[in-house]
Amino acid sequence: MTYSVKEIFLTLQGEGVQSGRRAVFLRFAGCNLWSGREEDRATAKCTFCDTDFVGTGGEGGGKFASAAELADSVERTWGEGAEERLVVVTGGEPMLQLDSALIEALHDRGFRVAMESNGTLPAAAGLDWICVSPKAGTDVVQRTGDELKLVWPQEAIDPAALESWDFSHFLVQPMDCEEKDRALAAAIKLAMDRPKWRLSLQSHKAVGLP
Repeated sequence: MTYSVKEIFLTLQGEGVQSGRRAVFLRFAGCNLWSGREEDRATAKCTFCDTDFVGTGGEGGGKFASAAELADSVERTWGEGAEERLVVVTGGEPMLQLDSALIEALHDRGFRVAMESNGTLPAAAGLDWICVSPKAGTDVVQRTGDELKLVWPQEAIDPAALESWDFSHFLVQPMDCEEKDRALAAAIKLAMDRPKWRLSLQSHKAVGLP
């Protein structure tokens, strides 16, 4: 298949359990919950996305004709060194494009493959780390994984109802919105009221990383 990629870049993972780790971010173009166009945001299933996933014009982005070609680009972006290689596959919604061929090609190049998804599509087999961030009003089918990351606050989501899902880590992250202080206070309150949840902050934004 041909893969449509918004961008590929080297950074530190800025949020979640793996925060602080060197990683290549592979961001696929496209999402099934929002077109990415501002004029559609108000009527989208996800209205608070803070990511540009439209098109293929970002750093390292483009069309890739094969899994091997795309995996080679990820490897070049990592640079020297074969230890602790990590690629974070995200979007948009990565499960619109991520497949077993690409996972295998990345494994062949020594990468652990992490995936960040909205959970409305089943995860591909062979992933090393699955992070799901549920959105209110959507049908989440991927209810197992390593990390459940709840962006908060969201109306029509009951955190207690998510606690039966089969994840190793439950994280609450304040929504990046105009009312940042209110969102942070709400996330702190949830973590204090329900100890199963841990507070996650977007540290990459605080230190100026992509």
